[in-house]
Amino acid sequence: MSLSEYRLVELIELTTETNSQNIYSSEDVRGMTITKEIIPTKADVSAMNLKKFLVIRPGDLVFNPRTHGKHIGFGYNDTENNFLISWNNIGFRVKEVMKTVVLSEYLFMHFNRDEWDREACFRSWGSSTEVFSWEALCDMKITLPPLHIQRKYVDIYKAMLANQRAYERGLEDLKLVCDGYIEDLRRNMPCERIGRYIRECNERNDALKVERVQGVNSDSSFDETKANMSGIDIGKYKIVRKNQFAYNPSRINIGSIALLSEDVDVNSAIVSPMYIVFAINDQDKLLPEYLMLWFNRKEFHRSTLFYASGSVRDTFGFDDMCNVSIPIPDISIQRSIANIYNVYTTRKRINEKLKAQIKSICPILIKGAIEEAQSEAN
Repeated sequence: MSLSEYRLVELIELTTETNSQNIYSSEDVRGMTITKEIIPTKADVSAMNLKKFLVIRPGDLVFNPRTHGKHIGFGYNDTENNFLISWNNIGFRVKEVMKTVVLSEYLFMHFNRDEWDREACFRSWGSSTEVFSWEALCDMKITLPPLHIQRKYVDIYKAMLANQRAYERGLEDLKLVCDGYIEDLRRNMPCERIGRYIRECNERNDALKVERVQGVNSDSSFDETKANMSGIDIGKYKIVRKNQFAYNPSRINIGSIALLSEDVDVNSAIVSPMYIVFAINDQDKLLPEYLMLWFNRKEFHRSTLFYASGSVRDTFGFDDMCNVSIPIPDISIQRSIANIYNVYTTRKRINEKLKAQIKSICPILIKGAIEEAQSEAN
């Protein structure tokens, strides 16, 4: 059986089921990333009317019609559970009558490629915000191999994904150990303000010696900036050096604070002038990794929102940071906890690399499936 070409409108249909009976709660709300992952939503939905949210069932796909630079936020429900997405997003599924033509997982592999992102962004429209519409998606074409070949390559993808997720579960176990130590200290030791242990750093890149522009993600790590740097004067940017912290004072409540630790291959970086950079005065009294453990806690994120101030936008300034109180045990205890944390961060980076490798193999698998179908036809 040879390859077959379809317009996506022939294969897929919108999901229109809503949470009208309020069966699902805020804990069931999910979002999606430009790396094509489903994640717990970062939005505060506690006061929202969840009856309007869309129900996404196993096997359904979702995307955010607003483009993000060169990528589309996308996801696939490969779990056994239903979840909710905001009505601002679009959910769809393979038509029942077309399930003998295309597998949902194979379709997701097709979407999980930079080539598809480029075409989708090309088909997007808008001025201040570009939109990739449902109609634009339906108008796209796809070349499909026979179902048995799709299944073969989907199985390869799922096996790799299962290995990565098993590794990730071990990662979360390490995080629980760290959190357990921290919680025990919080309960059994008095807390003190960290202001006496830290100092703000305001070193500017006026000599233009540092060119690596970084942002801080909500997962408490540095990453290449997503901002358009064309025409930007990086001489005003702040330098972050090893064992220094940087955070976005308007987004620290969602985890945007990071440590440039010793075990990364970056000696220094620059961040936006609006970021706050600080360092520890004496690492014989307070270890950066130990302090970073506290910054990783959800309780800390919530507290920054409570103490933030501002009119148009709440900000958590350096004075607010100095007022943060934590237990500070003997340096040997800090070092023991920090050693576990260092293992956790190392494995976390490996896990991110595994996920990137799985994403990068999707175009190879799609290409292999098409070539095998062509070979069979001949």
